[in-house]
This record gives sequence, C-alpha cells and structure tokens, in this order.
Amino acid sequence: MVLSVEQRQELLGLLKARFEQNMNRHPGLEWAGVQAKLEASPEKLRSLHEMESTGGEPDVIGYDEKTGEYLFCDCSAESPAGRRNVCYDREGQQAREKQGIHPHGNAVDMAAAMGIELLSEEQYRALQSLGAFDTKTSSWVKTPPDIRKLGGALFADRRYGHVFVYHNSAPSFYSARGFRGLLRV
Repeated sequence: MVLSVEQRQELLGLLKARFEQNMNRHPGLEWAGVQAKLEASPEKLRSLHEMESTGGEPDVIGYDEKTGEYLFCDCSAESPAGRRNVCYDREGQQAREKQGIHPHGNAVDMAAAMGIELLSEEQYRALQSLGAFDTKTSSWVKTPPDIRKLGGALFADRRYGHVFVYHNSAPSFYSARGFRGLLRV
C-alpha cells in the first residue's frame, strides 16, 4: 500500500502533534530530525500508518546512537484495539482453527505484515518506564524459542503499579490481549 500525499501529510501532522505533546518520551530529540528520516522512508510511513490505523498511537520513544535510528513504539494506553483477539503465532492460530475456532490472526504474522517487530520483554519494560500502559489489557511479547518450543508464549501487562510478564499457550487469544510493536526509522 502506497500512501497518498494527503495521507502522508495527515500522518506526519498527527505524529508531530503527538511528539510535541509527549516530550517526556523522547527528551532531547527534535521533530525536524524525525521528520527528515520519515520523509526519506515511505515504507516506514506505511508501517506507522498501519500502527495508527489499528489503534497503536505510535510515538518516538528513543534514538539508537549506534544505528542512527529513531525508535517508534505503540503508545496507546491499552493494547491496540485493532490487534486484539489474536494468537501468538501462526502455529497457535492453526491449532485453534483446527478446533473450528477462528481468532483474528496472530501477532507474529501481523507484526511482520505491518513491517514492525513485537516488543521484547526488555523493550516492554522500557516502554512502561514512560507511562502506565496496559492497565486493563495485555500484550504479547517476543517469546524465547525454548518456551515457544514447549507450546508456550509470553504476554505482559501492568497491574498494581507493577509490570508483570506471564505465560499462556500460544493458541490462546482474548478480547483484551493484543500486541505492541517497535519500528526503527
């Protein structure tokens, strides 16, 4: 999907407004540098459009000095509404479908299609240092291969002022569980 000129301008305006309203998420960074990178990366704008259209409210949460990349993350208060009711991965989704139960997809494939990566546990905890996210919902996070091999998958949330990481079977899906993504620009 290629964004029209109007869609790009609208998205950039929305991202700039969010950036300026939440300076605590990216102290010391200037919008001009972010915008220049975005304008040079139409595929990244498409990914941000997908993040936004599914309810993620992406915003800059940092800058990687080693790679020169800005880090965008879903900063919606709750797990993005357009990415809930999903299993962890394709294998989990297929197991449910064999039972005649049809989730809305799976987090791993949806993230890949959007051009973003699932947050790791470390990245999820770093996001939580910027605010209180997922106080009523939960989000799938990257699951280590040894856990996934045994049929499990990890998700996280914030309750009682603390961040918790839990486990579930990969085929499970809930109306209050989605996933958050990270995009490097």
